[in-house]
Amino acid sequence: MQSSASELDPLIRQTIPEDFATAVEAEARRRLSTFADGVAAYQTAGNSVRPTEPPAIWSRGSARLLDYGATAPGAAACLPLLCIPSLINRGYILDLTERRSLMRALAADGFRPLLMDWGTPDNEERNYSLTDYIDGHLGDALTFIEDDCGRPPAVLGYCMGGNLALALAVRRPQSVRALALLATPWDFQAGHSAAQPFLAALAPGLETMIANLGILPVDVLQALFTGLNPALTGAKFRQFADMKKDGEHARQFVALEDWLNDGVVLSGPVARECLFDWYLRNTPANGAWQVGGQIVDPAILKHPTLLMVPGDDYIVPPASAKPLGDVLPNAQLRTVKAGHIGMVAGGRAKSMLYMPLATWLKENVT
Repeated sequence: MQSSASELDPLIRQTIPEDFATAVEAEARRRLSTFADGVAAYQTAGNSVRPTEPPAIWSRGSARLLDYGATAPGAAACLPLLCIPSLINRGYILDLTERRSLMRALAADGFRPLLMDWGTPDNEERNYSLTDYIDGHLGDALTFIEDDCGRPPAVLGYCMGGNLALALAVRRPQSVRALALLATPWDFQAGHSAAQPFLAALAPGLETMIANLGILPVDVLQALFTGLNPALTGAKFRQFADMKKDGEHARQFVALEDWLNDGVVLSGPVARECLFDWYLRNTPANGAWQVGGQIVDPAILKHPTLLMVPGDDYIVPPASAKPLGDVLPNAQLRTVKAGHIGMVAGGRAKSMLYMPLATWLKENVT
């Protein structure tokens, strides 16, 4: 950084301040105009076409278990995979389009993926804690899968869903064959040093909001995530403005934006646990996170475990996810050059995630 600045110094000395100010203003106007064009193009693009949803074979409250074994011949009799997405975003990021669907790819590769669709918290679920979700919805779904398939499933978790999967395995170790944790945070303060003071300053206001509403609203969640990379919104819409609107890249952009704008509220207790216990107190990495009164200690798990860590992830930085590889006794850690969402739904997701994950499952579970 210092060498780059020194290289610029002669140019800066030769620059006329008035001309520099004029050029900066012109570039700012160009970027703002292009950003506005991109937003307008998205607003008129129409909703993306979702793939046909597979049948739900189990439900509890707002949660359903979607059977992607129905999407491929013979998959219904294959190894079951309980797939757990985050509570914050809709689970269909794992089935975004027909061509970019981890669930359909695994079904076509000889597995029976069962995706937990959390739905929208009902009145009762707005009082749920993480223990209620893990011991309740996930525990009941796990029992159903064991009974229905005649054997324990492997469990896959994405992002926050990886933390839920890990806790489920700690609570029910005999009911889990193996673990695959994708972009799963563990040390919540690693890689987020700049965001810690920001969240700490917001904490009293967030607590007041949660206490008054009983939930953490979607708009607040989106604002918190945007704060991790404020420049991203402008950059992505400027890129969209230059895309061919009937092309594959534009269709993928619209599908992703529709998913991002289809967020879910967090129950008050879960919001407190995630924001204040995880991010501010770092309870998982500090050995203090409890579910049902039991410490979630990865060191007690002997299951074959695959950790897939996106190397370009700003939501779950590699420094946050990699520590799990140090505490899980039987884990393989693989880093892929992708972002948080790109790893599961990007143009190279098939080669970076779908195929390596299927290969690992065949070698370690079936």
